[in-house]
Amino acid sequence: MTTVPAHAHETVDDHLTAIEREHDVAIALAVARGSHAWGAASPDSDYDVGFVFVPTDLRRYAHLEGAPETVVVDRGEFEYQGWDVRTFAGLLADSNDGAIDLLRSPIRYRLAYDPADLTAYIERTYNPIDLYHAWRGIATSNYRKYISHHLVRNDDELFPIVDVDDPDGGEYTVETDDGTMTVSADDERFTETQTKPTVKRNLTICRAAMSAYYLKETGERSEHELPALEFETFLREQAPAVFDADRIDRARELLERKRADNGETDIDDAVGREFAHPPKAIDPTVHARGGPDTERLNGFIDEIIAAVR
Repeated sequence: MTTVPAHAHETVDDHLTAIEREHDVAIALAVARGSHAWGAASPDSDYDVGFVFVPTDLRRYAHLEGAPETVVVDRGEFEYQGWDVRTFAGLLADSNDGAIDLLRSPIRYRLAYDPADLTAYIERTYNPIDLYHAWRGIATSNYRKYISHHLVRNDDELFPIVDVDDPDGGEYTVETDDGTMTVSADDERFTETQTKPTVKRNLTICRAAMSAYYLKETGERSEHELPALEFETFLREQAPAVFDADRIDRARELLERKRADNGETDIDDAVGREFAHPPKAIDPTVHARGGPDTERLNGFIDEIIAAVR
C-alpha cells in the first residue's frame, strides 16, 4: 500500500494553506504525484504534490490580466504544481497523462472535492491514442536524453548515436527526427558526449514504455485497459498478460533498486533501445475515440467550483 508519513501530510497541509493565501485561490484537490503516487519512493525521496485550484474571485477569469492557469511552488523537498480548474478540465479533455494520474493518485492531501465520479467518467471516455502517444513520448524522449550516447552539434542539438564505424577516422550513424544521417568523425560541428543512465531514468523509461505497449495490446483485444498507477500492482496483476517474465523481472529490479535509494546509481541501458521506442504509428480505427464530452466536463467544473465556494 502506497503511503506517506503523517508529518508529510501535516507539512503539505500547511504549505497548501499558505499557497491559497499567497495566490488568492482555493484548493479543491491535492494529491501525491511522482514516485510516491506510483509506489517507487525511497526514504529520501522528495514529495511532489499536484493540485487543482479555483480563483477565490471568479471575476479574475474576465479580467484583462486573467486568472493564473498554473501555480508552481518549491519548498525544498516539497514541490507543488497546481492547475486552475479550467486548465485541468482542458487537459482531461485532451486525455493528458498527468491530469489523469492526478485523479488516480492513491495519496490524497486535500479533498474538498471528491473526484470519484470524475475519475470514473474519465476512465470510461479518455482517448487511448492520445494517452498512448503521451506515454510513448515520455519513453522515447527520456531514452534520447538520458540513455543514448550522443553527438552534440554546436547549436546544442542532440543526435543519439545508432552505430559507429571506426570513430578514429570513420563515421557515426545518428538518429534524427526523420530517420538517420551519417556524420564524419572529424566534423568539427559535432562533439561526442555521454549521458548518465541512472536507475531512476531507466525506471521512468521502462514504466512509460510498458504502459504504452500495454494500452496498445489490450486495445487490440477491444479493452483499452488502463495500467494500474501503482507500478508494483501493474507488474503483479496486469503485466503478465502482455509481457514475458524476463521483462517483468527487469522492471521489478529497477523498482526495488529505486525504493532502496539507489535511484541515482549509473547502470547503463537496462531497458533496451528497441523496447524504449514503441511504434510511432498505431491504427486509429482501433485506438482512437472521441474523448470526454465538453458539456459533461463543464458540469464537473461547476461541481469543483461549488465544492470550495
